[in-house]
Amino acid sequence: MIVAVKIQTVKTKELKLDIARIGTVSAILTQPDKARACYVLAHGAGAGMRHASMDKIAEGLAARDIATFRFNFPYMENKQGRPDQPAVAHATIRVAVEEAARLCPGVMLVAGGKSFGGRMTSQAQSKAPLPDVKGLAFLGFPLHADKKPSTERAEHLAHVEIPMLFLQGTRDGLADLGLLKPVIAALAPKATLHEIEGGDHSLAVLKKSGRTNEEALTEVLDTLAAWIDSLA
Repeated sequence: MIVAVKIQTVKTKELKLDIARIGTVSAILTQPDKARACYVLAHGAGAGMRHASMDKIAEGLAARDIATFRFNFPYMENKQGRPDQPAVAHATIRVAVEEAARLCPGVMLVAGGKSFGGRMTSQAQSKAPLPDVKGLAFLGFPLHADKKPSTERAEHLAHVEIPMLFLQGTRDGLADLGLLKPVIAALAPKATLHEIEGGDHSLAVLKKSGRTNEEALTEVLDTLAAWIDSLA
């Protein structure tokens, strides 16, 4: 018996983005040969685009025929400690989206990212739609600071007119689900919540949960890929 085996070709391209009046940052396109979508993936506040978790997300999505376009915010590129002001982050995201669209013509675009990166993306979208972006996906939306429950950071989401996916850990100290769930309910039907049982803000789980971080990541990526397919 002959068994057909799918051979996947994944191209990785490193490049630079010029942000007008701000500077230049690095970016990475991870592109499977038959990508059906591209996720413009912004990093969190504490780790840049080359962090191991970002690598795993890009590799996992490539295996699901989804490209990723990662990039550094200027503060991370220049090894500065404090995240950029929102206007700088928004400008960087817009250039990243434009470059992803240029490099992946005809492929559906979604945007978002981890924590700070996802929130900055949603802010940018709320101010003026990101060209050709069909949905926003958040890998741990930071609803509030640690131990400071609030919903102020979500107020701008009412001005986002495209579908949103919230992938949230049930142990997330930066997103009290008791506060986040009503926010998402008020945004229905354009917002969807998927809870990662036992996940923290990084969507990592405890050993005593009975499953590994790799298994939790599989759930995250399977859910994200299925949601992207639902937008088509």
